[in-house]
Amino acid sequence: MTVLPAIQAELAEATDRLLTTAAALTPADLAAPSRLPGWTRGHVLAHLAGNADSHLRLLAWARTGVETPQYAGPDARVAEIERNATRSPAEHLAAVEDGAARLVEAVADMPEQGWRTMVTGLRPPYHPAWYCLVRRLREVHIHHVDLGAGFTPADWPAAFVRRELHDCRVCWPYGESTVSEIRIDDGETWTDLGEGPVVAGGSADVLAWLTGRSGGDGVTVVPEGRLPSAPPWLTMPAPAALPATPPKDYP
Repeated sequence: MTVLPAIQAELAEATDRLLTTAAALTPADLAAPSRLPGWTRGHVLAHLAGNADSHLRLLAWARTGVETPQYAGPDARVAEIERNATRSPAEHLAAVEDGAARLVEAVADMPEQGWRTMVTGLRPPYHPAWYCLVRRLREVHIHHVDLGAGFTPADWPAAFVRRELHDCRVCWPYGESTVSEIRIDDGETWTDLGEGPVVAGGSADVLAWLTGRSGGDGVTVVPEGRLPSAPPWLTMPAPAALPATPPKDYP
């Protein structure tokens, strides 16, 4: 047994929660600003629908061996989001639902060896195709928060927070670190991160701060002081040196 069934189950639950939120949004809600600068809630949902399609392209690459870019390019990605941001509530909901359903089918159709195929997004590094499920789960949970429609970092499941903190640590930007140590309330401590103060907080609060989804609520300087800006978030699209074969557990 590999980690894939667990991630699939997490992704199904995360998608259901996202769809519940999306189903309640009115035209006025969709036209209102999201938590992302310059984007409405409609932009966020358009991105999530397009991101599902982009991961389908990566899974097609893994299944067939024919290199298929995740996106035609950064400009094409932005243009697609802008074009679809003004969809009606029903159109947004249908697009996200359809993309999620087709992802489920693509995962079911993937031969075992396909998960080991090396693929890449708009930015390096290349990574084995199994990590696409981790990336999609990240998109759903983080952009659900970005909708600013009631779902917050406190709603992130513990398994997701643990995995994302692992990847943040693996991808730590040592040359640009703003802190020297992070103490997480579950007892985990990250040391030798670089220059800066020691900070502490709950796991979801730390993850929200590191990923730019909070200004540092629940994260404090030890023993006291002004919280610095978060280090650059470098977990996207994937850590380097992932195992080629889907592992039993990740992390």
